[in-house]
Amino acid sequence: MKKDLLEIICCPVCKEELTLKINKADGEEILEGVLECVKCHSKYPIEDGIPNLLPPE
Repeated sequence: MKKDLLEIICCPVCKEELTLKINKADGEEILEGVLECVKCHSKYPIEDGIPNLLPPE
């Protein structure tokens, strides 16, 4: 995932913005990390450069 993607994606639950915590990166590419909603605090993992934005059950 590229950092620029953070500008256009939002929380699928409440539509608020997401913050990014990077665990592993390769240049501009984020390979592992977590996206967290600033409002509802739902967390979405980033694995192998792909953010999993499925709403929690």
